[in-house]
Amino acid sequence: MSAARTPSPARKTSGWSRRIAIVIAALAILIAGIYAWHHRSSEEAASAYRTVKVDRGDIRVTISATGALNATSKVDVGSQISGQVTDVLVDYNDHVTKGQVIARIDPSTFEAQIAQGNAQINSARADLATAQATVRNAEADYNRKVELAQQQLIARGDLDLARAARDQARAQVASAQAQIRQQTASTQTTRLNLQRTVIRAPVDGVVLSRSVEPGQTVAASLQAPVLFQIAEDLSQMEILLAVDEADIGQVKPGLEVGFTVDAFPERRFRGKVKQVRLAATNTANVITYPVVVTVGNSDQSLLPGMTANAEIEVSHRDNVLRVSNAALRYKPDDDGTGATAQQGGTRGNFAQDFERIAHALRLNAGQQAAFDEAMAAIRQRAAARMAAPAAQNPGATLFGRGPGGGGGNNRGGSDGGNAGAMRQRMAERFNQQFAAFKATLDDSQKAVWNRETAALLGSRRAPLYKLAGGRPQAVMVRVGASDGSYTEVSGDIREGDEVIVGSGRAAK
Repeated sequence: MSAARTPSPARKTSGWSRRIAIVIAALAILIAGIYAWHHRSSEEAASAYRTVKVDRGDIRVTISATGALNATSKVDVGSQISGQVTDVLVDYNDHVTKGQVIARIDPSTFEAQIAQGNAQINSARADLATAQATVRNAEADYNRKVELAQQQLIARGDLDLARAARDQARAQVASAQAQIRQQTASTQTTRLNLQRTVIRAPVDGVVLSRSVEPGQTVAASLQAPVLFQIAEDLSQMEILLAVDEADIGQVKPGLEVGFTVDAFPERRFRGKVKQVRLAATNTANVITYPVVVTVGNSDQSLLPGMTANAEIEVSHRDNVLRVSNAALRYKPDDDGTGATAQQGGTRGNFAQDFERIAHALRLNAGQQAAFDEAMAAIRQRAAARMAAPAAQNPGATLFGRGPGGGGGNNRGGSDGGNAGAMRQRMAERFNQQFAAFKATLDDSQKAVWNRETAALLGSRRAPLYKLAGGRPQAVMVRVGASDGSYTEVSGDIREGDEVIVGSGRAAK
């Protein structure tokens, strides 16, 4: 009988190794399957939404308006007298200089009036000479009768008659002198009218229009008829824009303006707001205000009367965090996949924004120390408020409470009605807390600080929905300037975050 065979130790080891390898392979397959299922679920969840990334860029806020180009100074040349036009010496687009003769009116009527006036003056002078001779005779007779009356050689009545004759003769002299002055003044008026028969250019410029022809009769009895229109300087022009009343509050003198004209569609011209006029225009119950824009026209390419399609740049924000406007319009569907609200965050926390504004001011060491001291005191007070019981101080923020204090989101109803009061209280606290820091700023820094902080405190809040783990997550952000495509945002949002702009699921 042969002895029983026993497995060798090497064979036992090989069997265990195979079993372990099989178990490891099975676990690897299971893990890979779970990962693939989870990754597929995440991709399916992510593919249910259309997203865009938050990025940095420039935002230009503009107001669109249209208007007509005009010469900066335009003079209407008319006639002060009536008569027949004998000569027209200029035409459209002619360049004229100040004092240049541009037209003539028939002067024969006024020349005849001058001759008549001269004759009347000569007649009045002859009357004066006669009156002066009469005065001399009356004075001599009066003097003789005074001596005779003293000797009682004539009656008293004869002396009185001599005195009256003398006074009457003197009056005749005065009347003749007045007649001479009257005729002289009348003749001088006629001479002025004779000079006005020659029409001269009042300024240097270009003839824009001509409304008179040789042989035409001009009637200036009621008002001066306009014969020519002269543009004083076409190298400088202006646009009269009609701006809607909803936008006029943002327009100030000095703002940059870009515009195009149909004659040069590929070229963009630049101008600057010169004046915002108060004379409103009501057209079909639409109120607009005229805004004057000055434009350089050194190459004379712009012509009077062209229609300008202008954009007034009311704000320009450089390298700011921005998001597509579609993300601010998105609201999740009520289908059981509602967004999760983010806890905490920066609801009402302006600290980062204040630090950004302070950084742009290029503070010196003393100013930076004052700013850091103010921020430290604010953070201490905020921490003390947040440590208080929630029932007594819900939604504590950096500068006050949430919906009931002055830093929360206004969601309509009574909160919306109190928005102005809440902002006022916030501004008052802000001025108190940064008063020492503002005292260290110079005038230019203080102007930037006031402008930026006023825009920050007046900004509104809106929800955004970030995509986190395949599900939308609601965050409240402060929104700033918008150019119609992008809007400036700040808060619990970072560059590169994916925000939802719409649903990617097919409609059932």
